Amino acid sequence: MSDTLARYPSLSGRAVLITGGASGIGAEMVRAFAAQGSTVGFLDRDAAASEAVSRETGAAHALCDLTDIPATRAAIDALRARTGPFHVLVNSAARDDRHDWRDVTPEYWDERQATNLRHQFFVTQAVAPDMIEAGGGSIVNLGSNSWWEAGGGFPAYATAKAAVHGLTRTMARDLGDHRIRVNCVVPGWIMTQRQKDLWVTPEAIEKHRARQCLPDLVQPADVARMVLFLASDDARAITASNFFVDGGSV
Repeated sequence: MSDTLARYPSLSGRAVLITGGASGIGAEMVRAFAAQGSTVGFLDRDAAASEAVSRETGAAHALCDLTDIPATRAAIDALRARTGPFHVLVNSAARDDRHDWRDVTPEYWDERQATNLRHQFFVTQAVAPDMIEAGGGSIVNLGSNSWWEAGGGFPAYATAKAAVHGLTRTMARDLGDHRIRVNCVVPGWIMTQRQKDLWVTPEAIEKHRARQCLPDLVQPADVARMVLFLASDDARAITASNFFVDGGSV
């Protein structure tokens, strides 16, 4: 970890659960919490990538399809047996597959909500009792600035991500009496390998830079640093809020 970046003593030894931790932003958050000395467990469905991240960071992982809620609950229980009760939850898993509104079927719509929204609630439901027992905790949900920008090309995804903000604020109210903080981090266009492989072109980058206030493209580590702060005791009075990490593109 760079000695120019913040270290949070309150995160040392704290058990953290991250969904979608095998790649992209999720994997960067596994690395960031591990560097803070946290006890990290993560969920993902990609066996090979999960093994690689675990070898790199020492984090525990469990394989599951987050759209399968019973399997997800079982995976959380398996991780808890290795890490201890969770004090921090990061709901990171999502897929921003492009789709034309003309082609969306009811089945596809429901699958997109299950992939990008539903599991955030049910993972929270599974982990919040740990935090209640501990007397507090931090939940960080990942939203998206796509719907704030009125971005097109993925209406089911954008709708699910908009709903994450409603979930964040209502759960902040329901869990606040237990000193559990619930916040939403709102990434912009983050330069993950998936984005580079599928959608980054010189023309797209030029257009995007023109929209951002800052000239630098936003990296996964930039999102992880915001999440670390919100998970730490330094953010003890912050809840029900949105934190944009998008270079000023909204």
